[in-house]
Amino acid sequence: MAAHDTHRPTLAAVIHRVSLSLLIAVVIPAVVFYGVFVLAGVWTAIIAALVWSYGAIAWRAVTRRRTSGLLILTAILLTGRTALSIAADSTWLYFLQPVISDGAVAALFLLSLASARPMVARLAGDFYPMDHELAARPRVRRLFWQLTAMWAVLGFTKASMTLWLLQSQSLETFVLVKSVSMLAINLLAAAATIALAAVVARKEGLMGPSRLVPVSA
Repeated sequence: MAAHDTHRPTLAAVIHRVSLSLLIAVVIPAVVFYGVFVLAGVWTAIIAALVWSYGAIAWRAVTRRRTSGLLILTAILLTGRTALSIAADSTWLYFLQPVISDGAVAALFLLSLASARPMVARLAGDFYPMDHELAARPRVRRLFWQLTAMWAVLGFTKASMTLWLLQSQSLETFVLVKSVSMLAINLLAAAATIALAAVVARKEGLMGPSRLVPVSA
């Protein structure tokens, strides 16, 4: 990131990037899945969610827009879930896999805390222009560590909730409750992430003046 104020995105620009990334990678796939599930059944919903993710990646490639790491991660996880479920001819396995994938991602975030670049530091460039000097600042490094730990705990919590719902509820109730609850949890966690990052960004002088036009997603 250049040191000049004109190159610093506003808080509104950062929120725009985060919101758009979550909308494309998390919110829309969940809405597509549930809508198609109600109208056409579970297998059609599984394929529809996967098609949406790869369609979004293809569209951003065609329009020469940067594809977020979150969207790529979502597509990879959905591909694995879909392939295993089709191979085993089991929709139950499809819904069990988020327990495994959320736990695995949480473990990855947790393990990355021992490295020089926690996982959030690796994804931060999707939302704010980063360079080595900025990433090395003590407050920024501490923020990356704290956010990585928070998302690791969140991943383990989501995995536990999903397993409990899968074992205790009917498929229809499971899909509805999981869709709503996990979306709400992700949005609340994203809001907390933005708020914590904004506090550090203000202290470090990393937010441009509000009159600047937000950067494109």
